[in-house]
Amino acid sequence: MTNTSPHIIVAVTNDLVTDQRVDRTCRALAADGWRVTLVGRRLPHSPELAPRGYAVRRMRLLFRRSAAFYAEYNIRLFLLLLFSRADAVFSNDTDTLAACCLAARLRRKPLYYDAHELFPDVPELQGRPRVQAVWRWIERKALPHVKHAFTVSQSVADEYRRRYGIDMTVIRNVPDRIENGELRMENLLPHQDNNATCDTPSQLSILNSQFSILLYQGAVNIGRGIREMIDVLQYLPDCRLVVAGDGDLLEQMKAYAAAQPWHDRVVFLGRVQPDRLCSLTAQASLGLCLLEDLGLNYRYSLPNRIADFAHAGVPVLATDFPEIRSVIEEYGTGTLVEPLPAEKEGDAYTQYIARLAEDVLVALRYWHELPAEEYRRRFARAADELNWQHEQKKLLTAVHRPR
Repeated sequence: MTNTSPHIIVAVTNDLVTDQRVDRTCRALAADGWRVTLVGRRLPHSPELAPRGYAVRRMRLLFRRSAAFYAEYNIRLFLLLLFSRADAVFSNDTDTLAACCLAARLRRKPLYYDAHELFPDVPELQGRPRVQAVWRWIERKALPHVKHAFTVSQSVADEYRRRYGIDMTVIRNVPDRIENGELRMENLLPHQDNNATCDTPSQLSILNSQFSILLYQGAVNIGRGIREMIDVLQYLPDCRLVVAGDGDLLEQMKAYAAAQPWHDRVVFLGRVQPDRLCSLTAQASLGLCLLEDLGLNYRYSLPNRIADFAHAGVPVLATDFPEIRSVIEEYGTGTLVEPLPAEKEGDAYTQYIARLAEDVLVALRYWHELPAEEYRRRFARAADELNWQHEQKKLLTAVHRPR
């Protein structure tokens, strides 16, 4: 039997394993009646994907980084789109936009665009004006042809409007709501007992301890505060840092941690599957979201872990950037601190780390002493409002399925 559902191809440049925003987008479109194909890439170390409610295609590429990778990916993606029978194209981030826009225009199909960040302003491109200019040129040429555009925060939407005159719908990067309405309510207590059932022996040894667990989840990349998190442990003998994520600086940060006298209290888990990450997150004492002020991309960001920690009933110590501040102040689920310093050496840095340690201790004490009912109320309200079931309505209103 021929499948008569309309077909949409969704494109992203990662290997699909941990990109929860793209997965949620695809699941929402599939539930709305689209036949979805998600296209990404396959790396040598990419694990197999569990079956999903939509089709997946991961391309094996010759190049893994730099201009050669982006060129190869977009050429391969363009050819795939050009000879497909897709009824619509959905581009995620500027690095897929060239191929998606050109193919959609040639085939006269609607193009949708989701900006997960201000791509030309990512920290890795700071100080590289020529590369930034290329990405901005692609945005300037392609965005006028987008049928509907989305992004993750109002600050990013405002910046795109200022640059290109385009209106974007804000769809925040937030978790699914647990259907039973409890939203892990058993975890909404000021300080959980760390005797929890875990997924692996390594996680079991981490959590079954007398330490307060400071958790970072996300990419181990420039400007994410990993070194500062390691350094602050020298002042926090009762705390252990757990880093759940992969990235360009992972091996460097492992080596840096290993050289410190307190190295036995730093644990790197690498990339953790989303379902296991939820279990791990719920056992943390304090979540960490510490960012350097490395341009507008970080300054205007609303990292998904802010909502992930709220759903798990875990308070967060987070950088005082506008979008983060708006959520923390609205729901009262965290503590704000000043942005990380760019200078990593000298007395000023040492003083900053000492102040940060005091912030951690104050936050741990505050959340431990907060009345249980008030604690529960704050996190339950955040989880009830900051969830994908609310956000996906805006996606499905904009992405019209052919009838």
